[in-house]
Amino acid sequence: MLRSIGLLIFAVFLAVNLCSCALLVAGAAGGAGTAAWLSGKLTQEVNVPRDSAVSASKKAMRSMKLPVTKETTKEDVVQIIGEYSDGRQVWIDVRTLTEKTSRIEVRVGAMGDELAADKILTKIKRYL
Repeated sequence: MLRSIGLLIFAVFLAVNLCSCALLVAGAAGGAGTAAWLSGKLTQEVNVPRDSAVSASKKAMRSMKLPVTKETTKEDVVQIIGEYSDGRQVWIDVRTLTEKTSRIEVRVGAMGDELAADKILTKIKRYL
């Protein structure tokens, strides 16, 4: 009886462990298509070079009537800063991951407005 309970607990543990690994692999495979909210920024990896992502970001800002107030280009990142009419700042960072992939990070306001960042990121993806 005790041995049967031990085997049952082991089997349940093994099944949960295997399912978790499968979910982890599935999550990693779909990770490039899902935006994540981290540290007040909405972040998404895209399968386009950095220059294309920067161009799409600028088009999205123009289409939403958000003026670009500053643009800074460094070796691995381009930062675009804009402003909503209510004074909230918008930061878009486009980072180079590989020659063909980039990471777009969008933050709105000092504390991070997830809904506004999602609207901007959605618009950027339309221009990719």
